Amino acid sequence: MSSYTISTSLNRNQVFILQKSELENRFDPFYYVPELVELEKKVLARKPRKLRDYVKYIASGATPKTTESDKYYVEKENGIPFLRVQNLSSTGVLEFEDCKYINEVTHNGMLKRSQVSAGDLLVKITGVGRMAVASVVPEGFEGNINQHVCVIKTGSKEISETLAAFLNSDIGEKLASRRSTGGTRPALDYPALLSIPILNDKRVLEITKKVVEQKKQNETEAEKLLASIDDYLLKELGITLAEPPENTLENRIFSLTKSELSGGRLDPFYNSQEFTSFFNALKQCVYPLKTFKSLTNISSGAIVHTSKYLDTGIPLIRIQNVLSSGVDFEDVKYVSEDIFKKEISAKINSGELLFGMTGTIGRVAIAQENLPNCLLNQRIAKVKILGGNNNIYIQSILNSIIGIKQFLRIGTGGIQINIGISDIENLKIPFPPLDKQNEIAHHITAIRQQAQHLKDKTKEALAQASREIERILLR
Repeated sequence: MSSYTISTSLNRNQVFILQKSELENRFDPFYYVPELVELEKKVLARKPRKLRDYVKYIASGATPKTTESDKYYVEKENGIPFLRVQNLSSTGVLEFEDCKYINEVTHNGMLKRSQVSAGDLLVKITGVGRMAVASVVPEGFEGNINQHVCVIKTGSKEISETLAAFLNSDIGEKLASRRSTGGTRPALDYPALLSIPILNDKRVLEITKKVVEQKKQNETEAEKLLASIDDYLLKELGITLAEPPENTLENRIFSLTKSELSGGRLDPFYNSQEFTSFFNALKQCVYPLKTFKSLTNISSGAIVHTSKYLDTGIPLIRIQNVLSSGVDFEDVKYVSEDIFKKEISAKINSGELLFGMTGTIGRVAIAQENLPNCLLNQRIAKVKILGGNNNIYIQSILNSIIGIKQFLRIGTGGIQINIGISDIENLKIPFPPLDKQNEIAHHITAIRQQAQHLKDKTKEALAQASREIERILLR
């Protein structure tokens, strides 16, 4: 065996030979990829401490049953942030877009052991993509986590930030990935996670902080650009919205005649002056208003019980997988080919609009090109635009204040807001000629591209920072 050689034309990180004496407790080839073995040797030569040496307490969370959502989940205003993998970032800063919220009973009862507070280190331990992505809990924050994240109490915010900076570097990620197990859904158990060697160098944190500052600046500029879309749309459509009235008791009290009640709804929220004023302004539009039903073909997804979920197969797209930018496959579930064939009408096709109908209602995405076969679940509506209309224009209307106001008004349910197919069909859409739709869509696309460029600059800065960190630590 010792005389056997492998052709030099082959990639040595994909095809390699080990002696029996080189095997440790693992027998899977990935653990012994030469690039990773050599990296770890270089790191160990620096005599690092292990992650376990910084840990005073560690725990992972759990996910309350979504089938009993009213028992566990609440809206943002009344809840405790429930952090998932998508809320962690490689800058070490928590991201709160698409954050879920749980009630205090769940936070202080079922999930008491996984409560997080200021200065804690949160680390991704399960899921595809980068492993051991780490973020630090900011001052004044109280929250909780699901089972794909662990909380580590280090006793110091500075220690947590230093550890996060290293774990988020390419070196830290490779060391973590080497220790993960599981093919379709990699995971780190506690012994593997805590065995990661840590090169504690304050320069790593200094480099990371510079990137975070640049990220904040880029995001502020991007938010300004995206916020300008509403003003642009309203101007192009000839709509002027009145300033919202001051939130006083006098302004919150109003009366209506029986003939003024509409939509079969008698609750004050639905019939408030805010919405009355909005719909009066919408009637000013210089173009006709049409119901969404007249422009589209709408259907909902398939009902698939959680017992049918698999670790691999056809992706099942749920609410959390629908972002304004399109379908996201982070934390996706899978179903069998048989279920997909049985529910083929719920297949997602490129170019269709996707509506979340529960929780964060009103988020509308366009299914991107070249999607693999995907199945939509029942709490998402898919919409085919008819008559050659511009789907980017219609998506922009729905994601603007024009759509959001209507979603807010029709949403039902005290804790978990819901809308139905009929609600979507009755949305009012300003309907300019196709050439005007195209003009508006082109302008808004340009704004979004500028915003995306700013986000890409952050990615470039992160890549540069990672190269600099590697140079510092391994030179």
